[in-house]
Amino acid sequence: MDYAKPTERPAIGKFYGFDHVTFWVGNAKQAATYYTTRLGFEFHSYQGLETGNRQYCTHVVSNGEVRFAFKTCLNPTGHEEFNAHLAKHGDGVKDVAFTVDDAAGIYGKATERGATSVMEPTKFEDEDGFVIMATVKTYGDTTHTFVQRD
Repeated sequence: MDYAKPTERPAIGKFYGFDHVTFWVGNAKQAATYYTTRLGFEFHSYQGLETGNRQYCTHVVSNGEVRFAFKTCLNPTGHEEFNAHLAKHGDGVKDVAFTVDDAAGIYGKATERGATSVMEPTKFEDEDGFVIMATVKTYGDTTHTFVQRD
């Protein structure tokens, strides 16, 4: 019997593992506090009004290599997608992020293969360096973000 040999595919980037999981919740501070006081996580970072973000409040907790980001909409009438997701699912996972070496390449291949674009590769930069992130949606309401840290 003749078996077809797999075709060689050019390398498009490497997945290193999970980067973080983002939860959309009704109260990010309360969720983060529960994980730190009851489950052994430690406070990692925060984004909200005090840091210039007027749309969302995000509390990030970590335990070793595991990072959870709890995100809450600050204006309940200002973000229809967030509110619809929370009404349909309650507190839950919105995004699973992966650490990669080529966010643009993996994003391009994912969308080429049928994933829906949510955020094209975007560079975020501050005094500590930069990160390139891209997000796709495959099925359901959960998204996947590719995180390239340089």
